[in-house]
Amino acid sequence: MTSLDIAFTAVGAVTIAAGLLAVTTRHLVHAALWLVLALGGLAGCYLVLGAELVALVQILVYVGAVVVLVIFALMLTRAPIGPSPDHATSMLHRVLAAVIAGGVTALLLAVLVPLAGDDAVERTPIDTAAISGQLFATWVWPFEALSLLLLVALIAAFAVAAVGRRARR
Repeated sequence: MTSLDIAFTAVGAVTIAAGLLAVTTRHLVHAALWLVLALGGLAGCYLVLGAELVALVQILVYVGAVVVLVIFALMLTRAPIGPSPDHATSMLHRVLAAVIAGGVTALLLAVLVPLAGDDAVERTPIDTAAISGQLFATWVWPFEALSLLLLVALIAAFAVAAVGRRARR
């Protein structure tokens, strides 16, 4: 077992734990913060595997945009900080969800574990410079237009929240 294997296992364990905590906590804000850790851990797994560009995109797009948008939505809608009774489920639903999750995990392991020892999976080198050149030369304007659109949506959300607060007073 190499040091990369140990690092991947450690980062993967943290990612799995954060993912489980994100979906099992009853605190909406805590769930969003656990999601940040799970997505960051996934980026760490990509780094250990040598896919630096994918890790960077994971951080920029998911942690930097999607989770921030979720946190802003929670703040603007005044989501409860404590446990939410609206999101409580019965014990039967929890057991059923655990059984389904165990079945899906067993199915994935049955498919993926035999591939671990097989030499059929070949790793091809990735030219990060070519991909980033295409992304930031050819596709830079759509990327900038999308970021401007997200900025306008964020400002509009603040404006709608401010008008809603004034109307309630």
